[in-house]
Amino acid sequence: MTNLTPSDKALVPFVSVDNMMKLIHHIGIEPMLIGLGEYIEADFKRWELFDKTPRVASHSEQGVIELMPTSDGEVYGFKYVNGHPSNTADGLQTVTAFGLLANVANGYPVLLSEMTMLTALRTAATSAVVARLLAPKGAHVMAMIGNGAQSEFQTLAMKAIVGIDEVRLYDIDKDATSKCAANLQGLGIKVVPCDTAEEAMLGAQIVTTCTADKQYATILTDNMVGSGIHINAIGGDCPGKTELAPAILHRAGIFVEYPEQTRIEGEIQQLEPDHPVTEIWQVLTGQAQGRTDDKQITLFDSVGFAIEDFSALRYVRDQIKATDLFDPLDLLADPEDPRDLFGMLQRAK
Repeated sequence: MTNLTPSDKALVPFVSVDNMMKLIHHIGIEPMLIGLGEYIEADFKRWELFDKTPRVASHSEQGVIELMPTSDGEVYGFKYVNGHPSNTADGLQTVTAFGLLANVANGYPVLLSEMTMLTALRTAATSAVVARLLAPKGAHVMAMIGNGAQSEFQTLAMKAIVGIDEVRLYDIDKDATSKCAANLQGLGIKVVPCDTAEEAMLGAQIVTTCTADKQYATILTDNMVGSGIHINAIGGDCPGKTELAPAILHRAGIFVEYPEQTRIEGEIQQLEPDHPVTEIWQVLTGQAQGRTDDKQITLFDSVGFAIEDFSALRYVRDQIKATDLFDPLDLLADPEDPRDLFGMLQRAK
């Protein structure tokens, strides 16, 4: 009788949502955020090795579906991700994702993973790595404007990587603020729910905006932003979706992941195409300056970039090796004779 058991070559490690959550608790959420930040920083420091392209986006009235590919020449990675702001009204996530790593030498996948949970973690870790570079020295209070699915992750990453000890919460949906405040209780950070965005910003050295509406919006007006703060703008991430008044952009030193993508999707889509920006990888490698003085407004115009997903998948690949927190997935056809795929099919009758 023909043995139809998949060979080792056919099996790809798959990290399900259940196993991803187990992995996070196994490592600890703050240590994992720190670890992800270290991998992201390491990959940004070798930025020039990577293939880079703006993500491939398919837009509709309801939202966007995107593919985010990159490679460092040895490993290839991509993420599938959507963004549908109205999903929550139907009890669905605004963002869902999965991702894959493959061996460039032979094209065989080496990891398939959920990335809904992992994207939240990597987005927060990226924000905190950049804030550590750009926020004023001694920053310890953050305003979190928009208290949806990303807010707790952002807060804990800023605590673990930057050292904030107070977060001030505001959302137009008070239930979202209550949810976030309840989730953060007992996690070693002072939580202050606020009734307005202005109140949330009182005393904050770091202001994170993370709202979901796919529209030109003004979450922060010019008069709300004083000197010396760091703005972490992560909600504007596709054409026609912004959060900041243009006047703020003209007052700020602007830092981005990949200008060719950010000029399409980020806050700077509101500016002229040649408006000067600084790439974060250049600050990390010492090729460009970060914050120049205590009064400067710094803005991380973050839209998310494929290298961050590559880093996160690389981190997960390394962390699961000594665990059983993955399932071997029969993903690849592997006939005994590589030229006889049809024969393999026939023998499976």
